[in-house]
This record gives sequence, C-alpha cells and structure tokens, in this order.
Amino acid sequence: MTSSLQAPRAILFDLDGTLADTAPDLAAAVNFLRSERGLAPTPYALLRPTASAGARGMIGAAFGLTPADAGYEELRVQWFDRYQSAMAVHSTLFDGVTELLEGIDAAGMAWGIVTNKPARFTDPLIPQIGLAHAGCIISGDTMAHAKPHPAPLLEGARRLGIAPHDCWYVGDDLRDIEAGRAAGMLTVACAWGYCGEIEPRDWGADLLLATPAELLETLRSLTGADVAA
Repeated sequence: MTSSLQAPRAILFDLDGTLADTAPDLAAAVNFLRSERGLAPTPYALLRPTASAGARGMIGAAFGLTPADAGYEELRVQWFDRYQSAMAVHSTLFDGVTELLEGIDAAGMAWGIVTNKPARFTDPLIPQIGLAHAGCIISGDTMAHAKPHPAPLLEGARRLGIAPHDCWYVGDDLRDIEAGRAAGMLTVACAWGYCGEIEPRDWGADLLLATPAELLETLRSLTGADVAA
C-alpha cells in the first residue's frame, strides 16, 4: 500500500474524532439541555457518531431538529454555552495519538490542526488536552469558509510554510476528505473516529487507517528509523 507513497513534509489533522475523543463532553452538554426540559438523556451510542458534525449533529440526534427548524438556534446557543463551561471533563486524546505526534516530531515533520470547531472552543481546549505544541491551529471561524472548503487547509499549509502537495490531511468525516482533496493534499480517513453515517471506505480517501498506530507505522515505512516507535 505504501510503495507508491512519498513521505509528507507536514501532516494536518482534524480535531474532534481524529486527535481527540471529545464526544463524551459534547454529549454531556446536549443531555444537560434535555434534563433541563425534563427529558431522559439520549443514549451515548446515538450521540457519539454525530460528534464531528457539532451542534447540527448533536441537536439533531438529541432533539430531532435541523437548523431550519424553530427552536434550533436557541438550543444551539445554549448548547454552546453549556459545552464551553465543561469542555475537558472527559475529553482525551485517542490511544496512540501521543506516540504518533512524538514520531512526527522526531522525523522533523511539521504538524497542525485544522478543525471546524469555533475558536471559542479550540483556543481553551487544545492546551488542556495536550496539543498546544501544534505548529498551527486553524479553527472553524479562522477563515471565511470552513471545511469542506479547502481554504482552512490551505491556510494551515501556509502557516507551516509547506506546499499543500507536500501535506497529508487526516480526518474522520467525509468533509475532511473532500477538503483535503480540494486542497491538493493526500487524504487519510481515520476509521477510529466518529465517521458519521457514510462508511469511511466510501469517502474516496487515499488511505483508510484503523488506528493512530497504523498511521505511525505507515510513516515509519516511508521514512525509516527517523520516525520513532
């Protein structure tokens, strides 16, 4: 699989569902809104797959509302406020992510974060979960357009000083792969993430990997011992 690949000079990552398992705190915030209304909590198993879709996904799963429905906007504002008050209670990096990032650093590659999460959340959350050493952080409102538009990824590459075609983009949602492809980057679908309703194998990504450790092994196969175990 890796014989025709070239090692990247930089890797850009989505945040929720890719580097960090943030779904527990996202789900807790929307279930808090349900409890305020005297409703039973929505099962976590139903909420987790929607985590990468943010408010649209969580409110849709918990309340059956879309952005076009009456009451959605009020819930969105309340959910944002509740989530902001408790963002890093249960959120953590996925198993193997710390070792992956250490390996990337050891190989002299750059890496950064490109997420659709608004800066009001990324700015305080990222240092709390151990990602403050990212080479760049592009939030959902950093640019005029969010993913699947390529602009955030192109800005990430610009800030790292690496040409887009020398970057890989790693994400757990179809829009991540669409954005990476539009930006001219090699795309990696991470099956360890939330992934949504469409199977990752149907996204058309260049690589589909099961764990962060598998991504590290792929990089090691391209760069040799420069990528630490």
